[in-house]
Amino acid sequence: MHTLHHHNTSSGMPDRSTAYQLQRRKNLRLALILASVAAVFFLGFVTKMLLLR
Repeated sequence: MHTLHHHNTSSGMPDRSTAYQLQRRKNLRLALILASVAAVFFLGFVTKMLLLR
């Protein structure tokens, strides 16, 4: 059986708000990576269209 300790800070486990902040930071980093990949594909497409006119 699993027991969850949400506010146990003595064992080094992050509490709920710290875990929330870490998850937000990870989500933001992932969003920036995906946006930059999409921007590179878009710029490549625009460049191809301009060069093949």
